[in-house]
Amino acid sequence: MSSNVPADLRYTKDHEWARREGDVVVVGITSHAVEQLGDITLVTLPDAGTKVTAGERFGDVDSVKAVSELYAPLSGEIVEKNGELDANPERVNDDPYTAGWMIKIRPANAADFDALLDAAAYEKLV
Repeated sequence: MSSNVPADLRYTKDHEWARREGDVVVVGITSHAVEQLGDITLVTLPDAGTKVTAGERFGDVDSVKAVSELYAPLSGEIVEKNGELDANPERVNDDPYTAGWMIKIRPANAADFDALLDAAAYEKLV
């Protein structure tokens, strides 16, 4: 496994990662996505209480290169967003897997998490 693809996370083909923490799933973008984007200048995220659908857009990341849409890895309700990113979007560049997390979702179906790509499958993709 590459150090850029933590083995304990699940992944989407759109380069989001997901980590189960109790009954919620923490979501962010992978280091591969960060490398493609370059310096991130703005992260636009929905508020807690927003419903999201797997595979559908939930926010945007603006970088020096482009604006990229963020896609929900699973359906459910957002219980928290990382408000730190409003003032410090570069945290996603510096630490995409911890300080740069984006949202926490309470999944509609917990089994959807297991259907996401594991680290080996994601590495093959990238």
